[in-house]
Amino acid sequence: MTEEIKGHHFKNPALLANALCHSSYANEHRAHHVKSNERLEYLGDAVLGMISAEYIFNTYTELPEGEMTKLRASIVCEQSLFEFAQEIGLGQYLLLGKGEINGGGNKRPSVLSDAVEAVLAAIYLDGGIEAAKDFILEFIICKADMIAKGHKLIDYKTSLQEIVQKNHQETLSYHLKAESGPDHNKTFVIEVHINSNPIAVGEGRSKKLAEQAAAKAALELMGQL
Repeated sequence: MTEEIKGHHFKNPALLANALCHSSYANEHRAHHVKSNERLEYLGDAVLGMISAEYIFNTYTELPEGEMTKLRASIVCEQSLFEFAQEIGLGQYLLLGKGEINGGGNKRPSVLSDAVEAVLAAIYLDGGIEAAKDFILEFIICKADMIAKGHKLIDYKTSLQEIVQKNHQETLSYHLKAESGPDHNKTFVIEVHINSNPIAVGEGRSKKLAEQAAAKAALELMGQL
């Protein structure tokens, strides 16, 4: 059993163990008084909503209340949390009952999205709100930016990689050039290199968004956009 998730090392590992325990596993181990993560899911849903609401309120200052509500709902939906769970490899740590394992529960969106909320609650209880933000805020920033722009993020990095790979002698890399701002609202500057030569620079509220911006700038320089 892991005692660390996405950089947070638990002072109380029992909280993480509880967060990773699906109801199917708890039901199979009732004799050992194993508890499921359902209560933590409840708390995690509230913590996620608060962190998302605070970020949206402080960032999108012109959005009316109704639009802020829609944006938050899109960020905290099952599909979004499922994507985040996949990104951090959460499924490999879940404790599932035999039937749930056979049914592929560690890849099921409903199971994984609930587990994200439970883990978030466990981190909040173990390390406070700043630790919870460290766990989830970058994901919220990326999602909010994509949704607020009204379209899905084009994967400029993949497009650039495909072009560079046509010449097997060329290599592509991304380098952090600068970062600024408080922890809850950082700005990152990323430089994209081809064969160690700087080609273009991109800026964003997360490293991933900055890398995408740098790749887009490089594609524009190449006349590919």
